[in-house]
Amino acid sequence: MSKSKRKPLPAEPVEVMIESLTHEGRGLARVEGKAVFVDGALAGERVRFRYTRLQRHFDEGRVVEVLEASPQRVAPLCPHFGVCGGCSLQHQAPEAQIAMKQEILADVLRRIGGVAPERWLPPLVAGHWGYRRKARVGVRYVAKKGKTLVGFRERGSGFLADLSRCEVLHPDVGERIQALAELVDGLSIREQVPQIEIAKGEGPCVLVFRVLAAPSAADLACLETFAAAHQVRVYLQEGGLETVRPLSGQAVDLHYSLPDFGVQIHFEPTDFTQVNLELNRLMVRRAVDLLDPGPEERVLDLFCGLGNFTLPLARRAGSVVGVEGDAGLVERARRNAQANGIANATFQVADLYGANVAMPWVGDRFDKALLDPPRAGALQVLDFLPALGVRRLVYVSCFPATLARDAERLVNGLGYRLLEAGAMDMFPHTAHLESMALFERS
Repeated sequence: MSKSKRKPLPAEPVEVMIESLTHEGRGLARVEGKAVFVDGALAGERVRFRYTRLQRHFDEGRVVEVLEASPQRVAPLCPHFGVCGGCSLQHQAPEAQIAMKQEILADVLRRIGGVAPERWLPPLVAGHWGYRRKARVGVRYVAKKGKTLVGFRERGSGFLADLSRCEVLHPDVGERIQALAELVDGLSIREQVPQIEIAKGEGPCVLVFRVLAAPSAADLACLETFAAAHQVRVYLQEGGLETVRPLSGQAVDLHYSLPDFGVQIHFEPTDFTQVNLELNRLMVRRAVDLLDPGPEERVLDLFCGLGNFTLPLARRAGSVVGVEGDAGLVERARRNAQANGIANATFQVADLYGANVAMPWVGDRFDKALLDPPRAGALQVLDFLPALGVRRLVYVSCFPATLARDAERLVNGLGYRLLEAGAMDMFPHTAHLESMALFERS
């Protein structure tokens, strides 16, 4: 039996009214009752769009003309917007973006968790451009173009976008995308460089070149010349993370400060750090203020990483225990505590997603806790909290669906109240939503 042919895409643009925005930042319209997700559209707009994909239950498209524009529509700053997949919301005013994210947070908490905060926190916002200090960009030599491309993937495609600059990356890199592409293009191993990892604290920016073949002496000279000319530092990664190393004379002490707490955090180029330094400072301040630890109280910080929250909390609390699954991060957190003269913060290594979490912290007592889990959330550790004595909890989330799931468990299963919650614009111009919630147990 022969396979049925895929239905061809309609050739002509279609006019629709956009009903709303999806959680991914696409316009939702309906054509003959069928949902269509339209890239580049905003709620309340009348647009013409062209189909890009037909599915059984929904279709996808892209705006070709805006007939009636939303008051929220602004001109994108980046000339590559609409092609590059790094951003999805540059056509929407920043204040409307974060208002939408606050609405999405409320919707997800209600639909998935069946909960709502007693009070809404004002959204946290910082600078909208040049904010990304951590990123991985793809690299690819494209024979048909006769050149190397550096940047993010095209929207809805596996191909790299042909970028000349990036407005959301820190200017140390965002303004040098073309120069980076030309650098790689001149290397003998240009087809063996798939990725560049970017790491910037408050000093020079580090560029970690992932290489699948050893650079020649001439290649190394080119990399060193580029580093000197652009005031960046170059590292190589020839295998796993353990192979990351600076070129001769390129090593740098990466660090960022949290001035409100007199804390400086040192990190390695491939360590997890928040991408938006200005927003991170606001986030840490809010988390500490909400938790409000006193000098006689013990605080538990789960998924503590390098101590981004642990060390500021230690400035207020009697003592803090940070727990993290990555032994390397824990070791650097300990060194950060020592470097900052903080003696009341201790750190433990534990797999917080493992079946056996019978670690020292489980048998201890704490007054308050902070959770900052990855996208998977923190469901595996929630049931320990009441037994530990935790009566006040701040939950920092990078994925609203798992926050909502965990909030349901905390409120309906463990007796906590959801006092406050609010969105944070860690990634302006994208649909990525970070948030914070405060829970309390009588």
